[in-house]
Amino acid sequence: MSASEAVTDALRDLHARFAGVREGERADYIPELARSDADDFGLALVSMDGHRYSAGAAGTPFTLQSVSKPFVYALALSSLGLDEVGRWVGAEPSGEAFNAISLEPRTGRPANAMVNAGAIVTTALVPDRPDAPAFTRVLTALSRFAGRKLDVDEEVYGSEAATGDRNRALAYLIRSTGTLPVDPVAAVDTYFRQCAVRVTAVDLAVMAATLAHGGVNPVTGEAVVSADVAAQVLAVMATCGMYNSSGDWLLRVGLPAKSGVSGGLIAAGPARFGLAAYSPLLDAAGTSVRGRAALGALSERLGLHLMRNPALPGSTVTLATTADVLPSAPSGRRERALRERVGVVAAQGALDFTAAERVLFALDESGPGQVGSVVLDLREVTGADSVALALLHAGLARLARDGRRAAVVDPGNRLGPPDLVRERTGQDLPRYGSREEAVERCAQAMAGPV
Repeated sequence: MSASEAVTDALRDLHARFAGVREGERADYIPELARSDADDFGLALVSMDGHRYSAGAAGTPFTLQSVSKPFVYALALSSLGLDEVGRWVGAEPSGEAFNAISLEPRTGRPANAMVNAGAIVTTALVPDRPDAPAFTRVLTALSRFAGRKLDVDEEVYGSEAATGDRNRALAYLIRSTGTLPVDPVAAVDTYFRQCAVRVTAVDLAVMAATLAHGGVNPVTGEAVVSADVAAQVLAVMATCGMYNSSGDWLLRVGLPAKSGVSGGLIAAGPARFGLAAYSPLLDAAGTSVRGRAALGALSERLGLHLMRNPALPGSTVTLATTADVLPSAPSGRRERALRERVGVVAAQGALDFTAAERVLFALDESGPGQVGSVVLDLREVTGADSVALALLHAGLARLARDGRRAAVVDPGNRLGPPDLVRERTGQDLPRYGSREEAVERCAQAMAGPV
């Protein structure tokens, strides 16, 4: 166990809370989706530093379905630009279901790229050449967002192709208005294939985190799309990603999101994290019942609502090392050996969920495995909200349970009064006025067996 598993604990708590929910139905109009396991339920979160957390069936494969739409929209925007894509597909909420006929009266443009009609046109806009077929481009882009090579579930693709007459009808209707730039049969076939691309909830969290990270995959470090494109996609997700419940979702959960009828659901906190859920039981709007409940509860629990708590700028962790490399380290062999077992982490600024997660991860990385001590220096921290405090307390409690002695440099009492810290961490956490004093005391405490 590690301090940063306090984030995993939050996911596990929500998984346990909603795993027993039985409301909703599987998408039986695509026969292969109706064969999914109704008990599957996974949650995942990926931070801007590429740290991955998960609970439940987060590694279970399923198909993207409509969760593919934001990423193919990003590909079209990257290839053609916003003005050209906007000629063919609008960006206004339709207020209707995902498969509705949402075409502008005069132009014939689909309302947005998140409903099926708009997604079919968006897919049709992806350049298609003999040396680089459209679907190859789509699959490559989706794989880059996920940070690994993805593939197609051919059985689901065949099932969609055999039952997708409504989508074909939409394509022909759009073609009749002159706003579908390619043959309807080819456009819909590529669309069916993109929907049948196979992922896991962890993949989806990485994909959402890539959009949240300005188009840079936080796991691989690859710039998948530009920051402008990522912002444009997130804007459409915020207003249109949840179809006719988009307004209610943004009001209550406060995150750009996208759902799919296989049970996948993503949400993104710009500059903060990517979230994903998987559970195939759907509500009337085609959204995962458990996923919607869990992500809503997580947003409330961790203070993630975009409008209420915007991301904080600046670097949080300013130092993460071991005490033997500090300028004040003594030259004696035994003293340096003791200090090698003392991790040191320093933080600055105001701490919210995102900042606290970075501190917890740094605590894990600051020492050699699960041995020794760790000093947390909070002198430059200007404040911490209730969510950050709860995470820090939980992380310090984990360190104690794992046998790692912790000490803090906290003259501003940022962790709270000693009685509260004792209650939440299960220990009398030593507090010191300087980093050097804290390091020295931790090293002295280990001066017995080395």
